[in-house]
Amino acid sequence: MEKRLLGRTGLAISPIVFGGNVFGWTIDEKSSFDVLDVFVDLGFDAIDTADVYSAWAPGNRGGESETIIGRWLKARPGMRDKVKIFTKVGSDMGVPGHKGLSEKWILQAVEDSLTRLGIDCIDLYFSHWPDATPYEETLGAYDKLLKTGKIRSIGASNLDATQLGKALDVSKLHGLPAYQVLQPEYNLYDRSRFDGALRDLCIAQGVGVVTYYSLASGFLSGKYRSTEDLGQSARGAGIGKYLDARGLKILAALDLVAARHEAAPAEVALAWLIARSGVSAPIASATRRAHVESFARAAALRLDAEDLAGLEQASAA
Repeated sequence: MEKRLLGRTGLAISPIVFGGNVFGWTIDEKSSFDVLDVFVDLGFDAIDTADVYSAWAPGNRGGESETIIGRWLKARPGMRDKVKIFTKVGSDMGVPGHKGLSEKWILQAVEDSLTRLGIDCIDLYFSHWPDATPYEETLGAYDKLLKTGKIRSIGASNLDATQLGKALDVSKLHGLPAYQVLQPEYNLYDRSRFDGALRDLCIAQGVGVVTYYSLASGFLSGKYRSTEDLGQSARGAGIGKYLDARGLKILAALDLVAARHEAAPAEVALAWLIARSGVSAPIASATRRAHVESFARAAALRLDAEDLAGLEQASAA
């Protein structure tokens, strides 16, 4: 399978990253192991999670996703050498002081994540959300972790162009590690946060990009086409906002391209991201084997100029 360099991290990854937010939420541990096994068997090699996943599920406290990934790695001798592990710090863990990007919390949170994952080094460690902590402090904490080998590289999620630009300036001015990867929300429907200044900055500075909500919470799969469809899954409640004229126009364009290639709409939506200048790889979740097999078809799908033009026209704001 094709490998892509992820910014300046030195990491080469497959063109789709597995989104671990589903572990301990919409699928149990056994099913999580099964889909991860298929993912690796098909040639993929990067898994994204966060310390807070999946605290929102009833009875959860956070750390469930990392724990499941850690148990999977332990049960599969040699697997650690085959995969790259991404995780994040900064979200509210529900305990006083256990949130944000202060040095004190980062240095504690990384140990918690390493323990849950059962590994001694995180390949890519993200700041999950911007906060009021000075960049000098946050990047200084990451400097310590890089020097001690706890992490290999750093990234940031949910920064806008101004915030990322300032962080990169602080790194250069103070000789601190720089964010090498951005994780923005980006898909055929939600384009405004990344397209434009932020995308231009990432391309100019060589910042790798892995997108989240790559399928708009499943909307771009074509599974949800009316309000009556929203009860099909736990994610349905967040999909109603996409059922407007523009969203339905995008689905129609996806259907057209999918029919042309004998593909599924979700495969086309992921292939569009893979082909997009400035995007290293989309993140996508799966709850069963068929979803992961669809990832492989998406990674192999090559959209032509007519396909891209049709999708561009339909998704224009």
